[in-house]
Amino acid sequence: MLSQSDIQRAAQTLWQAEQTGQQCGLLSLQFPGMDMDDAYAVQAALIARRMQAGHRVTGWKIGLTSKAMQSALGIDIPDSGMLMDDMHFPDGATVPAGRFIQPRIEAEIAFVMKAPLAGTDTTREDVIAATDYVAPAIEILDTRVLRADPATGKARVITDTISDNAANAGIVLGAARHSLHRVDLRWVGAIVSRNDEVEETGLGAGVLNDPVNGIVWLARRMGQYGQTIAAGQVILSGSFIRPVECPSGSRIHADFGAFGTVGVNFA
Repeated sequence: MLSQSDIQRAAQTLWQAEQTGQQCGLLSLQFPGMDMDDAYAVQAALIARRMQAGHRVTGWKIGLTSKAMQSALGIDIPDSGMLMDDMHFPDGATVPAGRFIQPRIEAEIAFVMKAPLAGTDTTREDVIAATDYVAPAIEILDTRVLRADPATGKARVITDTISDNAANAGIVLGAARHSLHRVDLRWVGAIVSRNDEVEETGLGAGVLNDPVNGIVWLARRMGQYGQTIAAGQVILSGSFIRPVECPSGSRIHADFGAFGTVGVNFA
C-alpha cells in the first residue's frame, strides 16, 4: 500500500493538472505498487482539495459498468467517483472553451435520491424505495492523466482512472422526470448525436443488465468504507454507450425517446 505522503503527492499532482490544464503522467508508473484501495485514497485526497477550494459533494458517478470497458482495463467490477457542485451544467448549456482538457461525453440515466442509502446488504428494493426520480443525463468526462505514456506507450490502468475521480468532470440533467415504479430502465435507450450526426446508440441493459444494479453496487461498496449516499444527491448510474469525443465546436444531443432529451455544447 502507498504511504500517506505518496497518497498526498499523487493527489497534489492531479490537483495541479486540473488547475493548469496540463495533464500529468501515469500514476501507475510513478507508483507501481498502487492498488485499488490506494487509488480510492488518492481520489479522496483530491476531493478534499476541491472541498478546501470551496466546492461541495452533490452525488456520485459509477463507471466501467460495461463488459467491454471492464475487459479493456482488465477488471471485473465498476468504479466510482464523486460529483461536485461546480460540475453541474444546465440542459443545453455551452461549456466554455478551455474548461476541460480532453472532454468526452456519455449518455446515462441519473438517479436523484429522496432518502439515504448505504450498507453492504443494500437490495434493489432499497434502491427503488430511496429514489425520488430518474432522468436522462449526459456525463462529461475529462482526464487529468495522460491516456498513454509517451515514452513506453503504456496505457492508463484502473488505478489511474480511479485516482482521477473516475474521469468525472461534469453532469447535464435533462428536464424529464420519471418514477422508477413506472419504467423498465433496461429498455431505456438513447441516440447520441454530435453536430447532427449519430455517433452512438445503446440501451440501459448495457449497465450491469439494469442501471438499478449499478446503484446497488455503489451502496454496497460505500458500505464497506462507512460511506452513505445522502438524500438529495444525484447518482450517474453508468454509461451504455462508448465515450464520444467533444472537440471545440461540438454540439451534443442525446435523444432518449419517451424518456426525454438532454444536450450540451462545447465552445
